[in-house]
Amino acid sequence: MLKLYNTLSRKKEIFKPLKKEVGLYTCGPTVYNYAHIGNLRTYVFEDILKRVLLYNNYKVKHVMNITDVGHLTSDADEGEDKIETRAEREGKTAWEIAEFYTQAFQNNLKELNLLPPDKWCRATDHIKEQIKLVQTLIDKGYTYEIKDGIYFDTAKLKDYGKLANLQKQTLKAGVRIDLGDKKNPHDFALWKFSPQNSNRQMEWKAFDKMGFPGWHIECSAMSMKYLGKQFDIHCGGIDHIPIHHTNELAQSEAITGKRPWVKYWLHGEFLVLDKTKMAKSKDNFITLDTLKEKNINPLSYRYWLLQTHYRKQLTFSWEALMAAENGLNRLYNIVRSWKEAPKIGCVEYEQKFSALINDDLNLPGALALIWDLVKSTYPISAKKRTLFKFDKVLGLGLKKVKKQKMILPDEVKKLLNERQQARKNKNWETSDKLRAEIKKLGFTIEDNSKEQKITRS
Repeated sequence: MLKLYNTLSRKKEIFKPLKKEVGLYTCGPTVYNYAHIGNLRTYVFEDILKRVLLYNNYKVKHVMNITDVGHLTSDADEGEDKIETRAEREGKTAWEIAEFYTQAFQNNLKELNLLPPDKWCRATDHIKEQIKLVQTLIDKGYTYEIKDGIYFDTAKLKDYGKLANLQKQTLKAGVRIDLGDKKNPHDFALWKFSPQNSNRQMEWKAFDKMGFPGWHIECSAMSMKYLGKQFDIHCGGIDHIPIHHTNELAQSEAITGKRPWVKYWLHGEFLVLDKTKMAKSKDNFITLDTLKEKNINPLSYRYWLLQTHYRKQLTFSWEALMAAENGLNRLYNIVRSWKEAPKIGCVEYEQKFSALINDDLNLPGALALIWDLVKSTYPISAKKRTLFKFDKVLGLGLKKVKKQKMILPDEVKKLLNERQQARKNKNWETSDKLRAEIKKLGFTIEDNSKEQKITRS
């Protein structure tokens, strides 16, 4: 029985899909810069969710968008388009910027061993669908037009803001207090008109003017096209709750009349640096390439994320990441040392594992269970089969480790170098002490005249 925490109801709910095939929509990146590891934490959580659904034998149709137009520098529908701004800064076309950072993002997902979506969809490929939805809202009386675009009138929707639990609007419609031409503080752009005398690269003719879509209407159009007017799960980071997902939900329920439009909303918590949110706008972010430059395996980052529940804030530190890398390498070395072919699994552990992952994706508990399994007295062939089965959810690539050389923790490498020097100096007492220290760390040494042969204990 799979239970998931639903942001909309603010409680865990038993998962009951609308149809046999689960419809899953995950908000993709705005492709104007590299994804930082805080962004990637959300995509790892969504990958775990998808893997858990598959582990439970659900069929999943997974759709992820690429926002390549319409996301302004301010979430309040102000400022410049992020991609147009980046293009001007780099002296490239907006299309080139979008393509380059889309490829970089997709490469990151491969390096983290994320299952690809069944459908990638770019906002610029779905302009007609977005215009159609805006027109539907106009026809239903949910919009008004001002000088810079067509806006959704949130006062027309009684339960606006229910996803974020926003308080009821205290400003009356038509009263303007630092709102510009907007009627209500939460009103948002559905379609923006191109500024006069501007040189926008991405714009389309609609509603008798040149313009471009608002950020929120894009996801409504693409999710509806590929998953229908009502589907099961919508995911993203918690920063999407108060604005993007709140507005997406409002316009979509106004369009479709479906309540709920999406049954389950799941959101991942922030990864922070010294209690500060990691953000591209502040230039305080770390990318996956930063980790690779330090010779850190991207899967070590994935392993580190699995140690904390997706709804709990996580503070980044290099020390914690290195400890995770040592833990993952230890697991790799153990699997590498298991020569027996996988046979019948460990039913007891598989039942416990299912219970943990089905309790709102309790991966920290599942990871602890894995180490219990490794240390258990079950036959290696059984442990191997069960561990490989668990890795369908973990995504750590355990079946591939046999092709790799043994990876030693830095502490063991240091002790080996010291012991090699002690042997050269014929300091046998120090050599024996170092051998004992290495053994405590889980490795056995066999000496010959030329080298120290090390194996996992």
